Amino acid sequence: MTARPYVTGLGTFDNSTLAGILEYETTTLHSTLPMNKLPLHKPILPVLNDTSFATKFANKLRSLNTPQFPANVPQKVDKRLFFTIGLGTNPCSQQNHNNQTCQGPNGTMFAASINNVSFAMPNTALLQSHFSGQSKGVYSPDFQISPVTPLNYTGTQLNNTNVGNGTKLMVLPFNTSVELVLQDTSILGAESHPLHLHGFNFFVVGQGFGNFDQNKDPKKFNLIDPVERNTVGVPSGGWVAIRFLADNPGVWFMHCHLEIHTSWGLKMAWVVLDGKFPNQKLLPPPLDLPKC
Repeated sequence: MTARPYVTGLGTFDNSTLAGILEYETTTLHSTLPMNKLPLHKPILPVLNDTSFATKFANKLRSLNTPQFPANVPQKVDKRLFFTIGLGTNPCSQQNHNNQTCQGPNGTMFAASINNVSFAMPNTALLQSHFSGQSKGVYSPDFQISPVTPLNYTGTQLNNTNVGNGTKLMVLPFNTSVELVLQDTSILGAESHPLHLHGFNFFVVGQGFGNFDQNKDPKKFNLIDPVERNTVGVPSGGWVAIRFLADNPGVWFMHCHLEIHTSWGLKMAWVVLDGKFPNQKLLPPPLDLPKC
């Protein structure tokens, strides 16, 4: 078994090919040759940035959707959200203008954002502040459900590439069924972003290239046997739609799994409120939790 990375960005990475050997225990060999004499068939791997191949492969993935392994795709949606994903810039302050971090266009710093908000890490733990009811000054519960200013997300380059900054969270009542469209942007170049959601699995119900069309694209969603995951690649210059049930109370990060993008702010968090019953409530921290 061999594997290699799929990448669409310009950053440096380990582009080596991985190889592994799987040996199956069996009482019957389908060949007269001993195992160590069997010919080795090495697959021809696609090139590193073959978006077409990667997309076709991902589109073939399905859930089993059997009585033993059902695909419990939310059929009713309580909350529809549209998040843009992409890179941008932040202005450099005068004192750090010559710093190595100021290597973006026109002397700016590279940044990354969701719905044009680059996440600023607080000094107090989000979960701690939520559980204690002391979130004021730590985060604001007003992450927007869609971009403030709609635009051609995968089209014309923008003159203003600056992003906003803040510690904004999206609040969900317990058991909310969510449909989320993640739209890549080409503000500083289109790129595939692997988005990871903590606390939940979700179903990948649709994806495509270009700008998401709310009138046409939902008609093609797979609500029968979509693949169930906790990480999905937002297509380069495209979009992906997921559905999940917010039935796990707490505070949960969603972030790009490219570490440099996460450090630039390509992340946000969800606050899932308690339900009515004891087993639907956030547990208190352990008594031996270390103090900061």
